[in-house]
Amino acid sequence: MANLIAALASTHHPFYLKATTSPPEQRIPQAQVWKEKIERYRETLTNTKPDVLVMVGSDHFHQLFLDNYPQFLIGKAPAYDATFYNEEREFGLPKYQLQGDEAMSRFMHQSFLDQDFDVAFSNELKIDHSIICPIITLRPDNDLPVVPIYTNIFAPPLPSPKRFYDFGRAIRRAVMDYPAEIRVAVIGTGHLSLELGGPRQFMETGPDPAFDRQAINWLRNGDIESILANVTHKSLQQSGNATHGFLNFVLMLGVAGQQVADHADSLDLFHTMEAYFTWYFEGSER
Repeated sequence: MANLIAALASTHHPFYLKATTSPPEQRIPQAQVWKEKIERYRETLTNTKPDVLVMVGSDHFHQLFLDNYPQFLIGKAPAYDATFYNEEREFGLPKYQLQGDEAMSRFMHQSFLDQDFDVAFSNELKIDHSIICPIITLRPDNDLPVVPIYTNIFAPPLPSPKRFYDFGRAIRRAVMDYPAEIRVAVIGTGHLSLELGGPRQFMETGPDPAFDRQAINWLRNGDIESILANVTHKSLQQSGNATHGFLNFVLMLGVAGQQVADHADSLDLFHTMEAYFTWYFEGSER
């Protein structure tokens, strides 16, 4: 069976690459500390020596739209083109092609169905920055096959926080049941409090610093009970109109289980709080 070696959850700020590679006089004041935090975070993945990355993100209305937006979707292609034109133009992200793992995608899709998750699939999925950003920060060599999974955090009605958590548990089971001797890391990205296009977008912090601090503590401690007792779609909306990206962090706790994070870090970065978590599993060599 496959060895689930680590789960990693982070925000996916699309300006990281530009902010840390532009000429020094053009960099934001936080650029150096941001780069140092990312490099430490990257080591938490590198040290586990993964063979395959299962990557959880959400399409930002690049390929999925309000007329057809599945709640959960898995890619089943041999390769995935990545980065859309506006991401190149606005964020300075390069184009990528990611290697797929068709056999693992097929197995996981069937496992989801067997676990009562009617997950959609795509053989022609194109990847956006929710998955490309963790490639840039965690695996810049882009040398491993991926199994991409998309969740709906944008197009109401959304699944409940409990459903996201349970889907994370289904991902964990699907990985661990995969009949191959490989080392698998699951990486998921989302948001803490975030406002896009609203009056709280350009604050010095995220729109709800109190939620951000509480959310980081919940995630660090694996405290899913408190999350499910306090987090609703309404409360997320009150914390910022894009804060529903936190649901992907809830999903990653389903993968990680109720354990304290082995690595937890954050950075208050003008209009958002960046956060980075890693959970290791028994048998991972570090």
